[in-house]
Formats: sequence, structure tokens, C-alpha cells
Amino acid sequence: MGKLIVTEFMSIDGVAQAPGGPEEDPEGGFAYGGWQAPLIDRDEEHFIFEQAKGMDALLLGRRTYDIFAAYWPTAPAEFDFTALINRVPKFVASRTLEPPLGWDTASLLEGDLAEAVTDLKARFGHVHVIGSLDLVQSLLRLGLVDHLNLWVYPLVLAQGKRVFADGAVPTALRLTESRVFANGTVKLEYETAGEPAVGDIDADVDRLT
Repeated sequence: MGKLIVTEFMSIDGVAQAPGGPEEDPEGGFAYGGWQAPLIDRDEEHFIFEQAKGMDALLLGRRTYDIFAAYWPTAPAEFDFTALINRVPKFVASRTLEPPLGWDTASLLEGDLAEAVTDLKARFGHVHVIGSLDLVQSLLRLGLVDHLNLWVYPLVLAQGKRVFADGAVPTALRLTESRVFANGTVKLEYETAGEPAVGDIDADVDRLT
């Protein structure tokens, strides 16, 4: 069985809406579209691409698909991501789009979400999800996420869509890797590890002393 790997770019307070540009997603009157651009550096871009090279398939929500499909098919060939993201099979979870989709190697994910994503994980080694916040909430609730790549940027936005929004299910995470970049960005990699454990801190302190 393959792994479902979610990558999100977020502020310290968890906002991941419209990191790429002012017009990317202004829903809700979001005023900070493009907040990632002043902070990202070449080391970061290289590291992001190196991780993405292991992508066997890409799963997207409708809004992120629309953004990607409007840009990547005609993106400059010298960009590292251009060939990769145009080549890999892409699957879109949407109730509003109709087939066929206009982007090569892109198709609609059909049927029950849990069954369809489980099938993708059986067919592909590494299924990546980028952005797609509404979809990610559903994938987390269904227990289908295996790995989280969280890029945490040094700013507080105080508004906008969050990675872990209302309705996110309690989940224990196990840190597998971390890295701090010169601009203050922190890269955190987690594996999901079931439900959170609970205890009594006084009893645990007594046990350890």
C-alpha cells in the first residue's frame, strides 16, 4: 500500500490560504494573498522540489486544480516543477467539474472518496496532495493521511483558511524530520500515529522521580 503525503505552506497560526499570489484565493475577503513570496528562498525551493521528485501521483481539490491548471501547462520549461507536475497522473476530487478535464494526465476522482483514495494508494507508491484545504480536512477525518509536510513561515496572518480547521479530528503525530532555514521558515515532517494519548501529569512526574 502506498502513502498519502500532504504538503502545506502555512503561517505560525496555521493559515494556508493563497500563499502564491493575491488573486489565488480571495474568498472571505482574504487580504494577504501571496504571503509566501517575500519569504521563500532558493534553498527552500530546491528542498521542496527534491521532496516532490518522489511523487507518483497528485491528488487535488477543485480550487487548487483550477489554480494549477491555469498556470503549469504553460509554465516556463526551466522551472524545476514544470516537467514533473505536467507529467504525473493527476486526480481531482470535485462534485462540480465535468469530464474530460483540460489538463493532460488529469482526471476526476470518481465514487466514494474513501474508496477512491484507498484505490489510489494501492496503485501508486507516493500520492501527494498540495494545498487543497477542504479536501485535506476530509482526508484527515477519514484517516487516509500517512505523512504531513508542514512548511511553517515566520508570520501570523490572523485570518484565512487553516490547515487544521474546525472539524479536524484529534490525531497523534510522530516527528520524522525537521529543518530550519535562514529566513526563519521551519520544515516539519510528521507521520500520523493514531489517536492522542492522555494521562495525568502529576502521576507521570511521580513515576519519573
